[in-house]
Parts: sequence; structure tokens; C-alpha cells
Amino acid sequence: MASLLDALDRERLLKDSAAASGLVPKGEPPHVSLLRLCEAGLLVGGLTVGYGVRPDELVGPLTAAMGGAARRFKVVDVRERPALELHVAAGDVTERWEVEDVSALVHNLNDLYRDAADVRAVAVLGEWEDSLQLLCVERRALGRLLRQPFFAPLNARGLQDLIPSR
Repeated sequence: MASLLDALDRERLLKDSAAASGLVPKGEPPHVSLLRLCEAGLLVGGLTVGYGVRPDELVGPLTAAMGGAARRFKVVDVRERPALELHVAAGDVTERWEVEDVSALVHNLNDLYRDAADVRAVAVLGEWEDSLQLLCVERRALGRLLRQPFFAPLNARGLQDLIPSR
């Protein structure tokens, strides 16, 4: 499994390679190992989100992990009926977002900051240990990561649109 750990280390996504090597069983599919590493807190920009966490509760930690302009993102109001609706402000932009789950929040945040080079993109890695695993990555690394066999985020199609053009 050295190739997964080597690739993560090259991309500066691995916090502790010694601890990580002990968590990657031989023969385990690499995308599963990525989920395991994220859940263990060994990925830079990795977040583990429990199933009971609502999108409005995740905004702060997620935008902090995204960095850059996303750190100034604000939830102005939350409405719960008929569906969860966030009234948000980001710079000069104010919008109402109907967000049914964490994946919808990730989609909206990625879309809002699509042109902000200083904001990390959010990849939805998948589910592990009853939690959703997210990874905030530098946009300049997206193209390389999406070509890696171990990197198979659920929102890969949307991430393709966030790859900076040269």
C-alpha cells in the first residue's frame, strides 16, 4: 500500500506517515484505506461528519477547513420548514439555500467558491464507520488526485469543474 501513502505524502495530505502505515491493511482496496485514514484524522483537510450532524451545524468547521475567502462565509438565518433553508452571506452575495443534507451543502459551497483560488475544494469521499468522510484539497491538486485510482469521491463530476485552467 506504499503507493497510496506515497501519493498522499507527495500531495501533502498525510499528517503522520508512520501512524498511517499501521492503519492500511495489506490487500485492502486503496479507496477504502483512504476512508479509514480520513476517519482516523490522518489526512490534512479531512473531516469526519456523523450522520446526525445537520448542514447548518457543519458550516463553521467546513468553511474553516476550506480556508481563504470561505472563512468569511456567514449563515444569517436558518429556517426548518418545509425544508432546511440557510440564508447565507459571502461578500456581496446573499442567497437562500435549501440543503437537505451535507452533500447538498458541499455542492453549494464548492459552487459558490468555484472561482476562488484560495479556497480548497471539498471532496465527498464516502461513508465509513457510520460517518461521512470529507476531504478539503487545494484546487491545484485536484487534477492529479482525480487521476489517482484511490481517489474516487462521490462528487467527482462536480470536482472536475473546479480544476483550475492553466
